[in-house]
Amino acid sequence: MEIIAFGVQADERPLLVKAFDGRHQVRCLDVFLNRDTAPIAAGYEVVSVSVNADLNAEVIQELSVGGTKMIAQRATGYNNIDLQAAADLGLTVGRVSSYSPYSVAEFAWGLAMAVDRRIVRAANRTRNFDFRLDGLMGRDLHGRTAGVLGTGKIGEAFTRIAHGFGMNLLGWDITENPRCAELGMEYVGQDRLFAESDLISLHVPLMDSTRHLIGAAALAAMKDDAILVNSSRGGLVDTAALVETLKAGRLSGVGLDVYEEEAGLFFFDKSLEVIHDDTLARLMTFGNVLVTSHQAYFTEDAVGQILDATVRNVEDYLAGRVNENLLVTPGQRPAAAR
Repeated sequence: MEIIAFGVQADERPLLVKAFDGRHQVRCLDVFLNRDTAPIAAGYEVVSVSVNADLNAEVIQELSVGGTKMIAQRATGYNNIDLQAAADLGLTVGRVSSYSPYSVAEFAWGLAMAVDRRIVRAANRTRNFDFRLDGLMGRDLHGRTAGVLGTGKIGEAFTRIAHGFGMNLLGWDITENPRCAELGMEYVGQDRLFAESDLISLHVPLMDSTRHLIGAAALAAMKDDAILVNSSRGGLVDTAALVETLKAGRLSGVGLDVYEEEAGLFFFDKSLEVIHDDTLARLMTFGNVLVTSHQAYFTEDAVGQILDATVRNVEDYLAGRVNENLLVTPGQRPAAAR
């Protein structure tokens, strides 16, 4: 069988082809699956997509008409997929339930350290042989407080690193993680976490209940010199409210690997185009803000695990088997979107 894969990054392509080697051929495309590109999938029973695919009801209908029976998403989150539409049309939908939590946790710490110690600003200066230290003063994180919103596998990995730094640990989650508690984490309400944390990192899924979790009220409750890091989902942060907070001179630093309106921007070269997103353009003007393009997961280890799970999802679909990654199978009620 030949599988068509959308949104394949250059570094990902050889790993994807190798993962399916000996099983199936893969047609790799760098374009993302959406309303305009869906017709390309006509004739392919299995379609693999990246996290930036737009799988609304219209797109899923187009895929179904073209003969697609299985969608294999190479990502954990699936808030971009209309699962009910897929169920109504009898499609199977799979995702990757987990991969290396260290990839995201370590990158989140990279963002935190970069904004705390002004590393990007310093590197840009030294490239121009400007070796002044003006405006580069950071803070020791040892002895300060890390607030971790979401203490699942990635949040736990982030917490372990914070513990290694010698930080005080505050956590918030629906369910407490005993391994985080063993490290000394105290689970508290959001209000206290926002008020007392020097570094706040987000590791919760995007759902209706968490959309704009970090809004005007949460930002107002944070310390003026707090650091905010988001390596989870862009919709967790109300970007317009964040811009207003930064304009007021609050927050020591912000590290964002995701953005709520990233679709159509992230993973593309827009350097020769006019950016019409005024909120993102304004956000990028702040010297204490670092934005990266949804790359926290992008390590050889994590991508390898993602592709191995994708292969298993496809193989199980073809064999009529069900596994923990399959969100929708014919006759099955779809899972709640994340």
